[in-house]
Amino acid sequence: MIPYGKQYISLEDLKVVTETLQSDFLTQGPKIKEFEDNFAKYVGAKYAVALANGTAALHLCTLALGVKERDKVITTPITFAASANCVRYCGGEVVFGDINPETYLLDIDSVKALLESAPKGTYKGLIPVDFAGRAINLEEYRKLAHEYGLWIIEDACHAPGGYFIDSMGKQQHCGNGNFADLAIFSFHPVKHIASGEGGMITTNDEQLYKKLLMLRTHGITRDENLFQNSIDFAIGQQPTANLETPNSNYPAWYMEMQILGYNYRLTDFQAALGNSQLQRADQGIQRRREIAAKYAEAFTNKSFIKGQSGVVEGHAYHLYVIEVEDRLGLYNFLRTQNIFSQIHYIPCHLMPYYRSLGWQEGDRQASETYYKHCISLPMYPTLIEEEQDYVITKIFSYFE
Repeated sequence: MIPYGKQYISLEDLKVVTETLQSDFLTQGPKIKEFEDNFAKYVGAKYAVALANGTAALHLCTLALGVKERDKVITTPITFAASANCVRYCGGEVVFGDINPETYLLDIDSVKALLESAPKGTYKGLIPVDFAGRAINLEEYRKLAHEYGLWIIEDACHAPGGYFIDSMGKQQHCGNGNFADLAIFSFHPVKHIASGEGGMITTNDEQLYKKLLMLRTHGITRDENLFQNSIDFAIGQQPTANLETPNSNYPAWYMEMQILGYNYRLTDFQAALGNSQLQRADQGIQRRREIAAKYAEAFTNKSFIKGQSGVVEGHAYHLYVIEVEDRLGLYNFLRTQNIFSQIHYIPCHLMPYYRSLGWQEGDRQASETYYKHCISLPMYPTLIEEEQDYVITKIFSYFE
């Protein structure tokens, strides 16, 4: 069986997880901060916050940025539903742009059209997605955000290690915080870095970072510099007459819940696994790019190919997508050959939930046309050359 995605657990992964399971901490221990620090360094950001999954990361981003009822936020229809749902969790309104049919990314012209058609202040933020691993040009989106007073959440779940080239010719890595206020990643098993489940938020904003730490753990802080109640209250005694406190520090047990938060923590053994996988992340991306180059060469100038991911600098290749006329026929045929491709994605705006909010077919034509033809081929670092040859040969046999 050849799936579209697959994790690889090495002997070193098993070793570090076993060591963590035998340690004093299964959760809220030192492996969390170690993973966060290493991941922040990997993407080039100042801060990172590890979380239970990518959806939790998106939710906390919208909370930290203050999304509230009726706030309008723009995102792409071609993404996993969580990219949009996080806005709905806060009562906000999701407005879908359309994609660029060449890149499959949120089309900046469609976003400009939405912004220009409404008074300034109508929209609060943008959630562009590095779909399939291709880094969206956030420099362009940052200019738009400045003009219209918008925040940006970069959904980089598909693209750790990916980058785009900015106007100065410099590589801008996904999640580095230079253009987006916050960026999120996922460590689901089919992603570049697997921790079973897991997610990460990166940012260069210290205030957002501190707020995220509280939101992750029930809104609780143990930082006495942030405490609002007095030391006397914490100790459990009456205030002293001269308002001086008998102790210079709060007692070790004391903590405060200051905002309404959630339990979105990652465990230490998941963090240990993620950190181990991070050590070979660049090697995995290199292999993904080799696989992508071979697919691109095989399918270039083939009459049955309507479009494909191609070879793109900085692409992290979580997915390799081709577009074909008879998508259903190819999908079913490949399954009979033990090749389990996948479809990414059903347009979010046509999911029954979003239809119930007023979206309908024809609203985002480029996204809907893409959906009718797209199919994701096997793409993971342990895909061997013979398996990829087999996939390509079977696709050729179906169409030729």
